[in-house]
Amino acid sequence: MKYLKAYYLLFALILSVNLINAQDTDTGNWFMYFGNQAINKKWNWHNEVQYRNYNFAGDTQQLLLRTGIGYNLTENNNNILLGYGFINSQNYIPGTDDKKGNNEHRIFQQFITRQNFGRIYLQHRYRVEERFLENDFQMRFRYFLALNVPINKAKMEDKAFYFSAYNEIFINAESPVFDRDRVYGALGYVINKNFRVEAGFMRQIQEKTGRNQFQIAVYNTIPFNSSK
Repeated sequence: MKYLKAYYLLFALILSVNLINAQDTDTGNWFMYFGNQAINKKWNWHNEVQYRNYNFAGDTQQLLLRTGIGYNLTENNNNILLGYGFINSQNYIPGTDDKKGNNEHRIFQQFITRQNFGRIYLQHRYRVEERFLENDFQMRFRYFLALNVPINKAKMEDKAFYFSAYNEIFINAESPVFDRDRVYGALGYVINKNFRVEAGFMRQIQEKTGRNQFQIAVYNTIPFNSSK
């Protein structure tokens, strides 16, 4: 736990520096779906859709589609995954109300490890991305630390309300090294073993800009059923 405290201290310092320098833009909203379906005890299929808006809904900023095949190194706690992402971005042309669309194809590799300390559920995700943008190629590294803490029950089980939070840091392989940092807090609800929902608020910090985002997410997890 001492390493976790040290991480949060470092994160707080990074956040304070960037909040001073970041210029805010309008608050937007992300609608998100995350699916994780077990193929068997070892293999799983990840599928993901994110619809990101400049406003609450209707002013598209980005459509992101991800999929991938994962392999469990140990049961439930350690997973490696190879995936592909398609991202269509609609960026405003400075000084106008017009947008310019561009597409990105992305290959990524990741490792997820999970830990449980009493009522605290931790997840670490280490991801490498190869980004094929229009007329450019970039590599990026991401570290994601998340926690879930049930509120009305002792475990993350049916009908449990829970607090969720994460911090994710993005590092470029080329200059500028710092790409962005995301800080998130939310309230979630476990509907059943297959579905949970979250509604929260995320602060995204880049070198010269900062943006606030509402987030509404649905998580669909289907474990392997050997009795079928």
